[in-house]
Amino acid sequence: MNTIVRMVMMFLFLILVTHVSEAYNTCPKCGSIDVPYPLSTDDNCGDPRYKVYCNNGILEFLSAAGFYYKILSINPSAYKLIISPPPIQKDTCYSSDLSSGGLKLDENLPFNISTHNTVMLFNCSEHITRSPLNCSSISFCRQFENNVEEGLGCKNTLCCHYLKDSAMTSHMIRLRVGGCTAYTSMVDMKPGSSFDSWTYGIELQWVPPN
Repeated sequence: MNTIVRMVMMFLFLILVTHVSEAYNTCPKCGSIDVPYPLSTDDNCGDPRYKVYCNNGILEFLSAAGFYYKILSINPSAYKLIISPPPIQKDTCYSSDLSSGGLKLDENLPFNISTHNTVMLFNCSEHITRSPLNCSSISFCRQFENNVEEGLGCKNTLCCHYLKDSAMTSHMIRLRVGGCTAYTSMVDMKPGSSFDSWTYGIELQWVPPN
């Protein structure tokens, strides 16, 4: 057997061992959602650096500030998952994670916020208009506060939207009194799309294990 054949066989063997190891160490389903490797709901499965939580059959992601976000879907081949934006409290313009400062990811963990999210901010102070955001009368946020029940409490506040891009921090969507107090997010939003076609969520991506 020549050297090239041996190298190819060794490579294929390593791939097989990796797949078998991952399959063996995969966590059980949480409710109706599969929990693919390396995500971990328990110390005995997955990779502990990729911690998620199965709480009463609901799979959740825990922020650095201690707020739980429901996981809506997972795409293991793309190393991505989508979490639900926090609800805006009824008859207010305050997101339920306002006291946590919004969404904050631990920068020491292998997760970050992807560039496929269009974020809408509500009840903002005037100084935010100096930021590179769309705060115009045709901003997407106007459709949300005029047509979506959850946004009614934010009607007539200063609102803006932006596409989360690589120039911005990939570990935070910031909220604070004196800044903006509520937000929501859509994944892969198409320009000109109507509010009734939006896919709500915050897409996170992870760095695959070595």
